[in-house]
Amino acid sequence: MSKTGPVTLDQSKGMDEFLKGLWNENPVFVQVLGMCPVLAVTNTVTNSLVMGVATSFVLVMSAIIVSATRNFIPKQVRIATYILFIATFVTMADYIIKAVSLSAHRSLGAFISLIVVNCIILGRAEAFSSRNKISDSIMDALGMGIGFTLAILMLGIVRETLGSGTFAGFPIFGSSFEPWVIMVLPGGAFFVLGFLLLAINAFNKRNMSGGT
Repeated sequence: MSKTGPVTLDQSKGMDEFLKGLWNENPVFVQVLGMCPVLAVTNTVTNSLVMGVATSFVLVMSAIIVSATRNFIPKQVRIATYILFIATFVTMADYIIKAVSLSAHRSLGAFISLIVVNCIILGRAEAFSSRNKISDSIMDALGMGIGFTLAILMLGIVRETLGSGTFAGFPIFGSSFEPWVIMVLPGGAFFVLGFLLLAINAFNKRNMSGGT
């Protein structure tokens, strides 16, 4: 019992760290972080997915390095060091995307490089990875990364479906469908994000009132 007890507790804690990023502390719908890519690249499902995966990759890799070196980095230079770690993995993500899909790389443009200044990544490095062990930091980063990806995918699906009548580039409506052009414009991003925030907050409030 004594051998399995601590493992079970560690697994439970790791799962809690993972799940919080999906809903209770979702970086987009709850913490309202990383709004630049959320509003800028969610005009298509493909762009949203690529940005989400790239951000998740940087989140996980930087969490591992920050957690592994947390006891060796002087406090005075920790932020600059974290940014250096993040920039290294963003550069790797940039090259990988360019090698896998040149069209996706061109569509995302400068927003790939701007992952460096995404406050979700630096925030998790400072608030969590620098204070916790590697395994917990990985689970936290995975939860936040997947939560971020799912959030921007929701925006991408709504905006591309209504704005272009397609899903990941494939037509889903007949020729009679008239695209809502506003959805692929910047204004559409604000409209869809506001609607989703309203719906999720109403859902959470209803659950809380129902539980009491």
